[in-house]
Amino acid sequence: MSPSAPAELAPAHVRAIAPYQAGKPISEVAREYGLDEAKIVKLASNENPLGMPESARAAMMAVAAELGRYPDANGFELKAALSKRLEVPQDWLTLGNGSNDILELVAHALLQSGSSAVYSQYSFAVYALATQETGARAIVVPARDHGHDLAAMRAAIAPDTRIVFIANPNNPTGTFLPAAEVEAFLASVPPQVVVVLDEAYNEYLEPALRFDAVAWVRRFPNLVLSRTFSKAYGLAGLRVGYAVAQPAMTDLLNRVRQPFNVNSLAQAAAVAALGDTAFLERSRALNAEGVARLQSAFDALGLPYVKSFGNFVLVKVGDAAGINQALLRAGVIVRPVGNYGLPEWLRISVGLPAENEAFLVALRVALGRA
Repeated sequence: MSPSAPAELAPAHVRAIAPYQAGKPISEVAREYGLDEAKIVKLASNENPLGMPESARAAMMAVAAELGRYPDANGFELKAALSKRLEVPQDWLTLGNGSNDILELVAHALLQSGSSAVYSQYSFAVYALATQETGARAIVVPARDHGHDLAAMRAAIAPDTRIVFIANPNNPTGTFLPAAEVEAFLASVPPQVVVVLDEAYNEYLEPALRFDAVAWVRRFPNLVLSRTFSKAYGLAGLRVGYAVAQPAMTDLLNRVRQPFNVNSLAQAAAVAALGDTAFLERSRALNAEGVARLQSAFDALGLPYVKSFGNFVLVKVGDAAGINQALLRAGVIVRPVGNYGLPEWLRISVGLPAENEAFLVALRVALGRA
C-alpha cells in the first residue's frame, strides 16, 4: 500500500476540506517570536477577557474528584437549569461539545450527498465545514453590507435544501438582524427546511435589541436555536453549548450525538455560570465599553470597520497580512480573515482595557502612525 493510499480512500468531498484554522495560541507566538508569554495580548478568538467566573471554577473543582466516572450522558442537571431558565421541557434541549458540535449534529442528521445547505457569504466557517463533510452542496448567498441578505437567502432555497444557517450576531463581521426580519424569514421558509439560528453572541446584545428566540421555537417546528457558554459565560476551554428545538428535531440530534459529548467539568461549570447573572452583566458592560473604544479609535485612524454587535470588531487595514505580522512581533495576536474572503481586514476581539490600549499602540506603529 502506498503512503498516499489512505488519503485516496477518502471521499473527494472530505479530501477537499480545508481544516479549520483557530487563532494562534499565546505559547506558539511566544516560541515563534521569542516573546515573554506573560506580555502577549491575545485578541484573536472572541474569548471573554474576564476568563471564567469564580462560581464556575468552584463548581468545576467540586466535581473533580468524580472524574474517574463517566459524565451524565443526558446532562440532567444542566438541562434542568436550562429548562427552568428558558421555560421549555428538557426534551427540547440538546447539549453539545461547544455550539460547533450542535452545528455539526444538525448537519449530520439532515445532510447528505444530493442535498444542500444555504448560508451567507462572510458567515461562520463551520457552516461550510459541516456542509462539506457530509457531501452536501453549499449554496453561498452574497452578503449585504457584510451581513445576511435574508431575502436573497430565501430566494436561494432549492428543492434539495435541508438547512439554512443564520448567525445573529454574525461572526466574523459582527452584523445584527432585527427581530422582525428574522421572524418574517422564519415564517416564509418551507416546513421541510430546517433553520439553524446561531446565537453564540446573543448575551452581548444591549437589552433593547434582544428578542425571545425561544418563543419562535414553539411556533416553528423547523427551527433549531444554537447557543454557547464559550463567549459571554467565559467557558471557552470547557466546550459546552446547547440547542433548543421541538422534540422531533431533538430526537434526531440525539441519534447522531456522541455519547458523553459534554464532560463532567463542563456540565458543572455551565450550571454555575448560567446562574451567575452578576458575572454575565459585568461581561456585557465591559464588552460594550471595549467595542466603543475600538470603534472610536478606528474612527480617529480613518480605518473602515463594521459596526459590531458581538465581542469583536472587523476593521479594514489594507495590508492585513503585513499588519498582522507586525502585531505578532509586538506580542499582539489578532485574527486575519483572508480565509473568509476578506484579505484586507482583521478581526479584533475585545480585551481588558489595558489589552485594548496595547493593541491600539501596536496598531499605530504597524500603520506608521505612532
